[in-house]
Amino acid sequence: MSIEVLAPGLATTVQDDGRVGLRHLGIGSAGALDLYSHAVANLLAGNAADAATLEVALSGPRLRFRKPARIALCGAEIDAEVDGTAIPGWRPVQLPAGSTLVLGRCRKGARAYLAVAGGLALPDTLGSASTDLRGGFGGVHGRALAAGDVLELGAEGVPAVERLSIAPWWIDGTPDLDLSVPSRIRVLAGGDATAPVDALFTGRWRVAAASNRQGLRLEGDALALADMHERISEPVAPGTVQLPPDGCPIVLLADAQTHGGYPRIGHAIRADRPRLAQLRPGDVLRFAPCTPAEAHAAACAQRQRLTRIALAIDSRRGADA
Repeated sequence: MSIEVLAPGLATTVQDDGRVGLRHLGIGSAGALDLYSHAVANLLAGNAADAATLEVALSGPRLRFRKPARIALCGAEIDAEVDGTAIPGWRPVQLPAGSTLVLGRCRKGARAYLAVAGGLALPDTLGSASTDLRGGFGGVHGRALAAGDVLELGAEGVPAVERLSIAPWWIDGTPDLDLSVPSRIRVLAGGDATAPVDALFTGRWRVAAASNRQGLRLEGDALALADMHERISEPVAPGTVQLPPDGCPIVLLADAQTHGGYPRIGHAIRADRPRLAQLRPGDVLRFAPCTPAEAHAAACAQRQRLTRIALAIDSRRGADA
């Protein structure tokens, strides 16, 4: 079973939950930026929540499925069609052999996740199949997809269907990913004691065009540290909010470096990183203060929702069998 890449899209990469336990060696995590949508897409396709998916950034690929397949699309609202028939997101879709899936532009949000039943059969590199674009390893030769690539699928059998079949039921992606409202990102303040934290929370920030998987560069009223002396490099991680000399914050994402010299002024909580992942150049966001207890509660609530979603999908699939 395999998928042929007819056209690669703007920047489509293989991502799973990323690499853990290697930051002390200078190796970043990589992995899906929007782990929530990534997990739901996998569950809808019948995979484990952490299986590898295709992360589609802004504009997607054209793919030919040589065998019957069950797929699911979650995350950004994206134009998608199979042999001329539009398909919706957040639900399982059965494809007959020989189908061509065309993913167009993301209308809302920045990243969509395509899961295929059986998962993508790619070797693990340092414990993960995720593409590390900065390091040039993992995924498909450490790069975004290119025309002519062939992606092998896992061994899970999918019943053959003669025509496209779209499930009549779906999963609601909110409240964790509501693309219809402006983003409010909760932040644990701290790091540099001279940081103007109040100004960070009262400011209105716009995502700059120079943003990528490493981090979101923000534009707005510049912030200034009370102490402008050069700092020693410190450990950083996905979610770290840095303040470079120009006074405009950077929020690090999954491809973040392991150390950085810019002052750390806060940390975006894990539960809100799916919203960060869906911000595109020109989008506006605001930061809100958060306590460690509130951050923990939000992460627990998100995990509980994913558990309920998994149970609901299993129940529905059993009823449809």
